[in-house]
Amino acid sequence: MLRERRKKFRIITWVYWFLLVYIMAALIWWFISLLNKTREISLLQQTELRQKVDSLQSPFQYSHELTRIRDLEARQRAKYVGEGVTFLGIIIIGAVFVFRAVRRQIKLQQQQQHFVMAVTHELKTPIAIARLNLETLLKHKLDDEKQKKLLSMTLQETDRLNTLTNNILITAQLEGGGYNFSSEKMDISGLVDKTIRDFSARFPQRIFQSQVEDGLELEGDPFLIQLLLNNLIENAIKYSPIDGRITVSLTATGERINLMVADEGPGIPDDEKERVFDKFYRVGNENTRVAKGTGLGLFLCKKIAADHRALISVNNNTPTGAKFEVSFFQ
Repeated sequence: MLRERRKKFRIITWVYWFLLVYIMAALIWWFISLLNKTREISLLQQTELRQKVDSLQSPFQYSHELTRIRDLEARQRAKYVGEGVTFLGIIIIGAVFVFRAVRRQIKLQQQQQHFVMAVTHELKTPIAIARLNLETLLKHKLDDEKQKKLLSMTLQETDRLNTLTNNILITAQLEGGGYNFSSEKMDISGLVDKTIRDFSARFPQRIFQSQVEDGLELEGDPFLIQLLLNNLIENAIKYSPIDGRITVSLTATGERINLMVADEGPGIPDDEKERVFDKFYRVGNENTRVAKGTGLGLFLCKKIAADHRALISVNNNTPTGAKFEVSFFQ
């Protein structure tokens, strides 16, 4: 299917460039044709003038008529050149605009198709795992330790499913203006501490390191801030090796509260650091990517940050990995 889409895109591109070249060639042909016609008319008028030279009253009149004919030719040539350059410029500008718009539309369509496939996979996987675990509990008598492990895995998958559905629904509501924004004073230090404890319980094999300054308060929507924090930490888990450290810090600098989530994964190339916040965008090639995701998490983080008058950015972590920073201005 991907090969067919690429083939179709190449055909459309070739047709587009053929039509563009044809239009420009036709414009140039008509331009040259008009210049030749103007020259022929001017030469014909000059020939007629020379034939009537004997009937003119004075040599001065001949010179005046010849100058008029040549000036008329020059004005016509200047008019055609001006019109030709104007139309050529309009065609080029329009062609570039249309080409870029079509490319953006095709790229968006491809991203949406990848998103649908990713969502389908992301929905089916936790449902299938949860169902398998529950069926195992029903069919087999397991000891307490194995039951606890299966139930813990099932809870992890339901949390993953809950995060995915929240991302999709909240993104649609925020973009459509249907979300009722709630602004209240919250204990963001307590929120970050609780979130880290929850993730440590859900992923006991992961290494979490935290540095949270006590007593920090933030004006905003608690649900959206929680969603932003969840997405940043889950993104770090997704791209970090199993033995990689995930660092979360919350500090205050003057009137600014800084939230930072860092991982020790492969990091993000410099030319993709801004694009990771685009809707549906994911780092790497669609054909070789192994990390799960839909391309909505970081887009939603940027949207939530903007709604709270905050700035979000990504930088390189040391020695390796990515570091996401959110600055809330009070």
